[in-house]
Amino acid sequence: MQYQRSSALFQTAQQFIPGGVNSPVRAFQAVGGIPIFVDRAKGAYLYDEDGNRLIDYISSWGPMILGHAFDPVIEAVKSRADRGTSYGMPTELENQIAELAVEMIPHMDQIRMVNSGTEACMSAVRLARGFTGREKLIKFAGCYHGHSDAFLIQAGSGAVTFGAPSSPGVTQGTARDTLLADYNNLDSVAFHFEQHPDAIAAIIVEPVAGNMGCIVPQPGFLEGLRSLCDQYGTLLIFDEVMTGFRLAPGGAQERLGIRADMATFGKVLGGGLPVGAFAARREIMAQLAPSGPVYQAGTLSGNPLAMAAGFAMLQHLKTNDTVFSSLDHKCLLLEQGMHALLNSKGLPYQINRLGSMISLHFTDQAVTDFKTAALGNNDTFKNYFHGMLKRGVYLPPSAFESYFLNDALSESDINFTLTALEDWLKTV
Repeated sequence: MQYQRSSALFQTAQQFIPGGVNSPVRAFQAVGGIPIFVDRAKGAYLYDEDGNRLIDYISSWGPMILGHAFDPVIEAVKSRADRGTSYGMPTELENQIAELAVEMIPHMDQIRMVNSGTEACMSAVRLARGFTGREKLIKFAGCYHGHSDAFLIQAGSGAVTFGAPSSPGVTQGTARDTLLADYNNLDSVAFHFEQHPDAIAAIIVEPVAGNMGCIVPQPGFLEGLRSLCDQYGTLLIFDEVMTGFRLAPGGAQERLGIRADMATFGKVLGGGLPVGAFAARREIMAQLAPSGPVYQAGTLSGNPLAMAAGFAMLQHLKTNDTVFSSLDHKCLLLEQGMHALLNSKGLPYQINRLGSMISLHFTDQAVTDFKTAALGNNDTFKNYFHGMLKRGVYLPPSAFESYFLNDALSESDINFTLTALEDWLKTV
């Protein structure tokens, strides 16, 4: 494949946009090379500026669960745009999508719309602190909850230390209120409760992690978090920006059978437009302005274009719940085919999967957290990424990202992908 047009566009972009991209993972720094500039997309396919067609396995990092340019969503946006794009005033549509979302999400009474997953997680933590009157937060190394200061904390010398800022601009004071634990390790969480039994407002966790590859919670892990939160009067926040409305109509809470006190959403909820949301029980949400003292606001929150797209998406998912079994089946076919090909080659690897989320790690150790994800052979991954791209398959350009399948993928597309993998393995 040729990428002259993408290369020229990237050169121009670097003159006016920091790093040439508006979100870092797009820059291909983890894999090398020139990022692909997209012209359009439809169904399971991306069409780049050089005229190449690529089978898409990121689905805009999750929201395109039914495929790109899904007709009911596009028609809803077009119809709504004729009536204005933003008012800064309430609309009936906000009522409708809020009622539908709360109906689908287990254990939640009310929901507040925002504009991104970052904003949703940031607001949820503020509300948790306001509700509990506590300041400290437990998060997990390798879990990503957006770029708010409280979340940009990396592990120090393990779970027994406070976090340290992982980005300039994040203060030490902020870092001191964020406690780091290891995903799938309850002992690392219990340690913090023993040290700060009355100071921890919330645990925030991706119930299925998607930012160190797809990391599935081990049996008892999420149940243990629920138990610790109940014991210490701490709120359990599920970051369902990736898993919400993807793993099941009610997200990870429904699929895994674990109750969260609060949950954050994005991606699928917006049907491809910028949307985030956070939800909780009525008594918690009552603390949120204007009902209560915890302030949160946004001029474009609940804007009619995003609400129209999200409402059309949720309506389809609620009334067509076979989407989830279909996605599971397609992802299982992909996993089984990858196992067969990789086993025949004898290459060290691990595949993690739950529902329509999957990741491949080039290591002989089980990948259960950030530390074990980091053991993967990145040189092999780079070769794999570019080898698949050359053969017409677009994968996440980082070993630390989950694939997100969409239901527009056909079995023929999956067979094409497996043929590309088989062809690439001949070169290794």
